[in-house]
Amino acid sequence: MIDAYEDPGTPDCRGGWWYLWWLVRCQPGRSLAGALLGSAWMTLLAATPYLMSRAIDDGLVPGDLGALARWTLVLFAVGAFNAWLGVMRHRTMTRVRMDANFRTVKVVVGHAVRLGATLPRRAGAGEVVTIGVGDVQTIAQALTVVGPGAGSVVVYLVVAGLLLSVSAPLAAVVLLGVPVIALLTGPLTLRLQGAESEYRERQGVLAARIGDLAGGLRVLNGLGGKGLIADAFRKDSQRLRAQGYRVGAVASWMQALGMGLPTLFLAVVTWLAARLAAQGSLTIGELVAVYGYVAVLIGPVAFFVQMAYDLNRAVVVARRVVRLLRLEPEPDGGTLPAPDGPAELHDPASGVRVAPGRLVGLVAVRPAEAAAVVDRLGRYGPTGATWGGRPLDAVPLADVRARILVADHEADLFAGPLREVVAAGHTADGAALRRAVYAAAAEDVVRGLPDGVDSAVAGQGRSLSGGQRQRIRLVRALLADPEVLLAVEPTSALDAHTEATVAGRLREAREGRTTVVTSTSPLVLDRVDEVLFLVDGKVAASGPHRRLLAEEPAYRALVARSVEDDMDEMDDVDDVGGTDGRDAVPGTAEEAVR
Repeated sequence: MIDAYEDPGTPDCRGGWWYLWWLVRCQPGRSLAGALLGSAWMTLLAATPYLMSRAIDDGLVPGDLGALARWTLVLFAVGAFNAWLGVMRHRTMTRVRMDANFRTVKVVVGHAVRLGATLPRRAGAGEVVTIGVGDVQTIAQALTVVGPGAGSVVVYLVVAGLLLSVSAPLAAVVLLGVPVIALLTGPLTLRLQGAESEYRERQGVLAARIGDLAGGLRVLNGLGGKGLIADAFRKDSQRLRAQGYRVGAVASWMQALGMGLPTLFLAVVTWLAARLAAQGSLTIGELVAVYGYVAVLIGPVAFFVQMAYDLNRAVVVARRVVRLLRLEPEPDGGTLPAPDGPAELHDPASGVRVAPGRLVGLVAVRPAEAAAVVDRLGRYGPTGATWGGRPLDAVPLADVRARILVADHEADLFAGPLREVVAAGHTADGAALRRAVYAAAAEDVVRGLPDGVDSAVAGQGRSLSGGQRQRIRLVRALLADPEVLLAVEPTSALDAHTEATVAGRLREAREGRTTVVTSTSPLVLDRVDEVLFLVDGKVAASGPHRRLLAEEPAYRALVARSVEDDMDEMDDVDDVGGTDGRDAVPGTAEEAVR
């Protein structure tokens, strides 16, 4: 089975069938072993009726107890050996399925990491969630065809050959039976594939909408749009349910035929064999053997139907995986070297200029405009920004990411020990961690955890309050110590006291390094070197915070409104004490991170 750190290989993205075949080719030895064990196991199942017929005709009918005992012992030995083969077959096929599962997860996660910021713009969250939650299981289950699938074909041919030695008409019925079943279930298989494709598409859209609702529920509620969105979501859910019923109807018919047709097949062959035995063309032992052969065939024939069902579902979801894997990251386009040292950032679209080593506040009537400037300066999307006079999109992306960090206030937090969560894959010494915790005023967060920085944090920081999560994100950004830090609303979930503390400490921590903070809080803006006031996405005024308050009525109104909003929402916003609205317990960062 694939190791957690093993390279999963390069998937075949020519289509769904090609992807499934690639999963088989990635484990040739195990796949071949599964096919051989499955074939041997099913063939020995078919040998059991033959041994029983020999015991009846050679021992029971003539009354030869010795022959009966010998064939009974052989039957027992074959059964015991086949039980062992069954165990080994099951173990092997479990490894085949799990390898396919983990390999698909690894290639999808690895590709998502390579896409980076391109992923949200090229694929919905529901697409990735649906693949990770259910599609990998469907793909893995389809690989059962490698073992029992190959064994079903082999035992079908073996039984046909054994029946041919007994009766040519019976062998002809068996050989023709499976094609007839395929003709009966074929149209249902194609219909299932179409219904399943539509269902998966609707499922991905609905999953994406759930994520959007969860992320923006508070905003929707404030705008009065909660009911409208809820009605639209309800209608989408009903349509998905109706499509699920259609998929279930087709699937139920296929499963019913998968059980019913083989049973009917068994009845027809048994009736023909009984007539031949009555006519004296078959012995009693041969009649028992024929019944046993066909009973053994019920499994393979039913599996053929189930295999068609599983494969068609797997092809549908494999196409979704392939569609995701075909997405390409935005071209790097990097041909110019990065500036040798700290350099000015300039966004011509807004007129924003950020001198090196300065702490700049970015204020906008519409927060999305400030966020758009940050995205352009951080090269998250098309940009005409320059860095030291050089087009930012002409600098290698790796150099941009290494020196310019965009810290979003809603950035993802991974699960794990807090020390690893804030280190973000790098090694951070204790002194640097203490400085970052102090600068983000997060000492109480660390102190409140049972094992301090070694305590486990849930994914997305669900075990923390909103204000605590925001400060942990700021700790992570400060610990990275980038040359340029672009922080989006880093204190929006904090109370006034904590916000003032963070603003002062942030200035000290980033002394001499370029920092841009988007905010409308006067507590933060009073600490920056320069404020850039955006109106309609362009710089309308710039200067110290207090001068803009005196000279710019629009700026003064915006900042005053921000203060009023903070006062109105004070009871709903997490502060430094967590969720109960109390201030932090005094203490040092060294005590918290010790």
